[in-house]
Amino acid sequence: MQQELPDLASILAQALTGVAIEQRPLWVALAERMAAERYRHWAGLLPGRSAELLACAAREEDIARRVEALEPDAASIQRDIRAKHPELAETYASLFAGRGVAQQLEIQARGERLGAATWRAFAAATADARARETFLACAPLEEANAACLEALVRSE
Repeated sequence: MQQELPDLASILAQALTGVAIEQRPLWVALAERMAAERYRHWAGLLPGRSAELLACAAREEDIARRVEALEPDAASIQRDIRAKHPELAETYASLFAGRGVAQQLEIQARGERLGAATWRAFAAATADARARETFLACAPLEEANAACLEALVRSE
């Protein structure tokens, strides 16, 4: 029997409530880097699909780099975010714990769709044209990852 999938939107909303509004994109960029690590892990588990999964990891890293480039002191701010929110890595890992790979991929696909919506929401909420453009450019990268994972789950 498969476990019920977590409510990612509620989990994200709860996690973001403790993060300063102006730091939320950098918090999400940290989550993107964690997702890239998970994609690389899956690539090792699914060698026949490793190229696709590594391409997803590269997109996650690209998103993080784009968002971090908006803030000159991104690394320092992210260290502060990690210090204030050490639960980020644990919360992310708990989403996948005790689940089979197919269910993990399904959770991640939902997370990618939520990520696309989150970047669009950040874009709508900012008056900074450069940030808006960056956030809007991240959404299709998230959707490409979601489509890849959804196709992979359907083929398994």
